[in-house]
Amino acid sequence: MSVYTQLTNDQFAAFCQRFGVSFARAIPITQGIKNSNWFIQTTDDVDGAHSYVFTLFEERPPEDIEKMAVILNQLDGKLPVAAPLSLVDSEEKCYVIQYDNKAITLVPCLAGVHPQQTTQAMCHEIGAALAMLHETLQALQPAEEYGVPLYPWSEVRDREMQFMPGDEAKLMSDIWQSYTDLPLATLPKGLCHLDMFADNTLWNLSLNNSQKGEERLTGLLDFTEVSVEHYVMDIAITINDFCTTWGDAEQGESVNFDRNKMAAFLQGYESKRPLGNDEKRALSVMLAKAAVIFWLLRLNVIHYNRTEGRTGDNIMVKNPDLMKRLAAYHWAHVEKPQNNTVFVLLGNKVDNQVVGVFSSITQAEQAREKLSNSSEFAVKEYTLDQLS
Repeated sequence: MSVYTQLTNDQFAAFCQRFGVSFARAIPITQGIKNSNWFIQTTDDVDGAHSYVFTLFEERPPEDIEKMAVILNQLDGKLPVAAPLSLVDSEEKCYVIQYDNKAITLVPCLAGVHPQQTTQAMCHEIGAALAMLHETLQALQPAEEYGVPLYPWSEVRDREMQFMPGDEAKLMSDIWQSYTDLPLATLPKGLCHLDMFADNTLWNLSLNNSQKGEERLTGLLDFTEVSVEHYVMDIAITINDFCTTWGDAEQGESVNFDRNKMAAFLQGYESKRPLGNDEKRALSVMLAKAAVIFWLLRLNVIHYNRTEGRTGDNIMVKNPDLMKRLAAYHWAHVEKPQNNTVFVLLGNKVDNQVVGVFSSITQAEQAREKLSNSSEFAVKEYTLDQLS
């Protein structure tokens, strides 16, 4: 993640001591956009190795991070996660230090690397892992007591749409409305990760594994966004990153979605948790909505950095246009409902002459009101491709 809060070596040493760790050096981690993170070298590490990740959570309150620690302990042993260390100077089980009203955790480093590109085999494996996560966290009940509140993205949408070109605002509005029209009450919900991007995973990508197509998942990271949400939304968020090739600046920052990778992901997921019919039907809209959410997230980071005066080489901002393009791609693949009804404005006193044809009754009524002798005209509804 980016580094927003600066700490001294003395502060690092004091915090690490409370976790029973002997501090030697902190190395900033600059990938990501939300929290401040460092690798921690201990006095026992050799040859520049580091054993832990030290995180200062910039936005989430400490009580949310305590919930995250419980979640990670629930998953520990079933999925490759790094459960936070407990404090050695606390009588009760506690995983969080509070500093300046912010939470600090220390977790063991997991082996592996972030993938630069994904394969179908990796998509299959992360699909199975996400399903296992959904199934395992069902044991934490009531789920709402463990998940953090969902971010009010509709407020960000309303703020940002004021400054968008008309076509972008329409794209966002259309996708949002299509999501609202889904049978949301029928879709299964539970605790979801909601940020399972490739850079939040670690893999054993040794040449031998890659040649066999057996890339092995070794770490799932960043559980700060775990919330109660529809499982199919979590699926869509993960698919959007794992199944998309993001071109760099030299490649024109292209966005290339791979539907074969998506098929592999879904096969992996359903090997652990079969999807319901409503979930399958909702997926195309959820893919578009998920891209909209991350489009808004990146716009919100830019807004937040600007209002807070955040600048410097350690601040990384991801391009929101990439998610906008992905949203447009998915929206083009959403099957739109066909409007099979038209409203015809007729002159009904003489010969029923057709005066106009409209897609909505509101437009037809408004057109009739503009006529000087509107009472002599009528609006009649017709269904296309049928005899009247």
